[in-house]
Amino acid sequence: MQANKRSNTKPELIMRQRLREVGLTGYRLQWKVPGRPDIAWPGKKVCLFINGCFWHRCPYCNLPLPKSHVDYWVVKFENNQQRDARNLRELEEAGWKVHVIWECQLKKKTINQTLQELLPQLAVELDKPLSKTPLP
Repeated sequence: MQANKRSNTKPELIMRQRLREVGLTGYRLQWKVPGRPDIAWPGKKVCLFINGCFWHRCPYCNLPLPKSHVDYWVVKFENNQQRDARNLRELEEAGWKVHVIWECQLKKKTINQTLQELLPQLAVELDKPLSKTPLP
C-alpha cells in the first residue's frame, strides 16, 4: 500500500489537463481543508475529489472484496468510506461546494459525459466562462 500515490495520479492529471483546456485554472492542489481535496479553488470554496474506485469503493463499479485477509479489507474500506463521508460533511458545513469524481468516470467511454455535466457546473460556481466546449 505504500506504493500507492497520494497525489498526481493518472485520473488527477487527466482532470487537471481538461480543466486547463477549458480555462478553469487558478486551482490549488491538496488544499489544507478536511480531506485535502485533490483540486480546490479556495477563494470560491469549490473543490474536487478524484477518488480511486478500489480504495474508496466506487458506487458504480461494484468491485469485489479481495479474497485474502477479508477481515482486514472490510474494516479498511469501511474506515475509508466513513472518513470520506465525514470530510464531505465538514466541507459542506463550512460552505464548500464539493464534487466527487470517480476514476471510472474518467475512462475513455465515460469521460465525455462526465465532463459535459461537470465543467459547465464548475464554470457557474467559479464565475468563469469556459474557453471552449468540454469535449476532448
